[in-house]
Amino acid sequence: MAYDNTRYNRTPQSEKLKWVDHVSHLMDSQFRVPGTSFRFGLDPILGLLPIAGDLASFSVSAMLILTMARHGASGKLVALMLLNVGLDTLIGSIPILGSLFDFAFKANDRNVRLLRRHYEEGKYQGSGKGIIIGVVVGLVVLLILLVWALWQMGEWLFHLLGSYF
Repeated sequence: MAYDNTRYNRTPQSEKLKWVDHVSHLMDSQFRVPGTSFRFGLDPILGLLPIAGDLASFSVSAMLILTMARHGASGKLVALMLLNVGLDTLIGSIPILGSLFDFAFKANDRNVRLLRRHYEEGKYQGSGKGIIIGVVVGLVVLLILLVWALWQMGEWLFHLLGSYF
């Protein structure tokens, strides 16, 4: 499937959300494995960098959700998007398994599809300012959980490696 930048032409927010579509494509589907239809983006590549890569990927996904919430995504839709990003971040931070998961899950593309379906069903609700605080709190909690999990994993590895020396 080729990249289609005209997905939001039916909505009044089309110009404002084009960059969401572009960034999502960059993070999840920018590159194609030669000879196949399998696509991947920067998210799984960033996930190969311990801690910093996962935090960078989480930050981009969080900004996409905040933008979508500001442009009328419903509270239920934002909760589903947060669930996608949380799952991607938590499982994606596990060494090896997380990298494989990142290649397949593509949370940002899922969130853009959810948003597109939301607009096509006519559930667009306006600015969404009322849920932005909830989104920020949810993203901060996810970030704290990610940092805590990575810290615990680092301590475990440090103690494991320390026992060999």
